[in-house]
Amino acid sequence: MQKLLSLMRKALADYNMIKDGDKIAVGLSGGKDSIALLALLAAYKKFSPEKFELLAINIDLGFSDTDKSQVQATKDFCQSIGVELIIEPTQIYDIILDRQEKSPCSLCSKMRRGALNSVANAHGCNKLALGHHADDVLETFILSLIYEGRISTFMPTSFMERSNITLIRPLIYIEEKYLSGLARRYDLPIIHNPCPQDKHTKREDAKRLINELDEKYGCKNRMMTALFHPERNNLWDKIIKP
Repeated sequence: MQKLLSLMRKALADYNMIKDGDKIAVGLSGGKDSIALLALLAAYKKFSPEKFELLAINIDLGFSDTDKSQVQATKDFCQSIGVELIIEPTQIYDIILDRQEKSPCSLCSKMRRGALNSVANAHGCNKLALGHHADDVLETFILSLIYEGRISTFMPTSFMERSNITLIRPLIYIEEKYLSGLARRYDLPIIHNPCPQDKHTKREDAKRLINELDEKYGCKNRMMTALFHPERNNLWDKIIKP
């Protein structure tokens, strides 16, 4: 955990993500990334020079087959680390089914984010932390290049005017495999995703493409270096505009 805390602290410092008095809502999807983010922020809070509050928010999309024992395990974990968990019920899944969207994942993402922002606002949070990691940065870059014809990825921090909330991504320097290892080592509770689109998205295609390139050329680390290394080509400082 110390290595991951160090990488997270670097991201927090590099992009000035946390300040004294912040109340941070952590978007807890149920997957390993978001629960690892919550665990790391809770551990960081104990020795952080900044004084801040944490709140966990889970948006219940309305699946009928969600495993209640997994949800209870997540509640118990949040209680054990002293973080309040808000579970917000929605009918997002039914709405998406009724609309028969060609790109249901995009609509689902927008609706979940809107629900997260609303709950965060209702509980006085000024920041929302999401569990996007280094692999997500690279995958988004590949997706933008292939499907949009532009060099782009998401920002480490961004201010959302409509909700008056700052979005932060503290895990951007941490690779997914290390988060998986953290989840296994500390037996972090995972809520299985019952969505029929899970593992069948363009993002999964990008992940497979990157893995195939890495197997053939051993290039994944170099690709990440191209995105993150400030002396070579820091994507956010030199290419992406907020």
